Amino acid sequence: MKKIGLVGGISWTSTLDYYKYINQGINEKLGGLNSAECVIFSLNFSDIQDKGWLNSYDLIFNACKSLASNNVDFIVLCANTAHLFADEIQSNINVPIIHIASATAEEIKRQELHRVGLLGTKFTMEMDFYRNKLMDYGIESIIPSEKNDVEEIQEIVKNELGKGVINKASKLKFLRYANELRERGAEGLILGCTEIPMLIGQKDFDFPVFDTTKIHVENIVNFALNE
Repeated sequence: MKKIGLVGGISWTSTLDYYKYINQGINEKLGGLNSAECVIFSLNFSDIQDKGWLNSYDLIFNACKSLASNNVDFIVLCANTAHLFADEIQSNINVPIIHIASATAEEIKRQELHRVGLLGTKFTMEMDFYRNKLMDYGIESIIPSEKNDVEEIQEIVKNELGKGVINKASKLKFLRYANELRERGAEGLILGCTEIPMLIGQKDFDFPVFDTTKIHVENIVNFALNE
């Protein structure tokens, strides 16, 4: 089994899911008392918020370097937005990074979809790093057209879900965002923030929903076990 390096704390709520799902996945494959061999570098999310995501490369990179010094076999960034730096970090480190957008794109392609809605932080939705990775697989992504909706999503993710707060009114808003994307031609929906599945999931819709955390974890487990 390969040793996994997890860059967590971004936020701690989704890191809990990663740790739980990875260990469950390993145990389902191997049985008995088997669990994942892993090292977690849990960042203080407040430091990233203070600096801003665009200025947080050094925080993420130093976490990856620390994990590499602990002889991990590969690295996982436990947040979609952190993949803003994934390609740059990969070019400066000798440990492979399992990219969440690539894993998600492969699953979307497997289901033969070509146009999907994307909900995530404003950085994931508005910047090119995520959407271009999807486009590399021939997948077009669309985001909410109203700037106020994008800002509202960011606010809910940051100040509610990032703190583990579940708000029924916020869920109703996310259902509206998703259904509007559907009306604009989205064949499926990417939950492109690892906290969003706390609010909505496949059970809420009659079209394909891509939980990036679980898709990422499946790739992580398979890679750890050489599958």
